[in-house]
Amino acid sequence: MRLYESVFIARQDITTAQVETMADEFSEIITSAGGSIKKREYWGLRALAYRIKKNRKGHYVMFNMETEPEALKEYERLMGLNEDVLRFLNIRIEEVEDSPSIMMQAKTDRPQRSGRDDVDSGERSSNSEFSSNTSPNVKSED
Repeated sequence: MRLYESVFIARQDITTAQVETMADEFSEIITSAGGSIKKREYWGLRALAYRIKKNRKGHYVMFNMETEPEALKEYERLMGLNEDVLRFLNIRIEEVEDSPSIMMQAKTDRPQRSGRDDVDSGERSSNSEFSSNTSPNVKSED
């Protein structure tokens, strides 16, 4: 069996209880085919980067599961048929992390991005070569 990570986004106008019921139905597909759900997280109602089917927000749910590719195909087929699912993405992973995903961690607990703290906008030096109106390769005629 292979390990997969699956994230789906449900419509904003359904309740959290309906999302949990839908997630239970999807996990039942995997378990009935002999697979197992290693980790399940509800990330909450979050803003989308762009509108999807007139929705500005969506309920995010993540599964880490171990299953056969045939069961995954059926899982994807049923997700595509469900009108409450806006988008889904399934990827193959090498191992399941025991710790909570980055989305479940508090912002203070998340690792810092490298390279962002080094440069402060006030410390940037202006390059005089590019600040003049003439290009360095163009000679001005006197």
